[in-house]
Amino acid sequence: MPTNPLIYYDAHCHLQDPRLDAWRSVKRDSPKKGRIAKRVVNGTRPEDWGKVCELGREWDDVIPSVGLHPWNVNTVDKSWKGVFESHVDSGECAVGEIGLDRWVEGYDIEAQKDAFRFQLRLAKECGLPVSIHCLRAWGMLREVMESEGPYDPGFLLHSYGGPKEMVAPFVDLGARFSFSGYFAHENKAKKREAFMAVPMDRLLIETDAPDMLGPKSVQYESLKDGSGEAINSPLNLIPIYDYVAEMRGMDLEELVPIVGKNFRQLFGKWAS
Repeated sequence: MPTNPLIYYDAHCHLQDPRLDAWRSVKRDSPKKGRIAKRVVNGTRPEDWGKVCELGREWDDVIPSVGLHPWNVNTVDKSWKGVFESHVDSGECAVGEIGLDRWVEGYDIEAQKDAFRFQLRLAKECGLPVSIHCLRAWGMLREVMESEGPYDPGFLLHSYGGPKEMVAPFVDLGARFSFSGYFAHENKAKKREAFMAVPMDRLLIETDAPDMLGPKSVQYESLKDGSGEAINSPLNLIPIYDYVAEMRGMDLEELVPIVGKNFRQLFGKWAS
């Protein structure tokens, strides 16, 4: 390990996912070139919120975050709002992953918007950063965020997949944008182009592990789930940083501190 290792931050992942049970049970060494200091671990439904918060208490590098993912809006029990409020009121977690999604089969966009607004407003009231998921609903998300007003605590558009023309309007509303290794695939040129429009002080980097697996070039280690399917490792964060540095035409030693500062500004309560 170098005397002064580079310090990395994962803006979005799902370490509580059962597909990572075996990974979590074994001590994992970070790549020699640096250290992963903090990971934001995002819950997606009431059933995993407790596990996320437990990881936050047990793992020094975990920042817990809880939210009702739009994919789960149609199936969640009506008591979810009370459970969500209790977690937020505890002061131990950020908010997310919440959002809007018109890609998922059988979506109820009005129910999604109601759930999204409820969580967003409570997070804003508590001054908490929010991690937002969006698929095929970028115009609608912009309309909702504009109607709610600027989000002063800051929000993260995780794995931002919207058009580059929307980067500036979202910045005005308080957005940060996280790049995932999945966008390193050859057919994701438009996604990469959008990230070239992201201001450096709004750029974050994520794995979304165990999902959003990128190509071999951004894989530090290979993992498989119980059925033998390839999944994304939390340790793939560091080669994703390498990729972003090359994409932005920067030295890694220049990029890493900038992303770290951006991360600490957004998740400052937990990032020290």
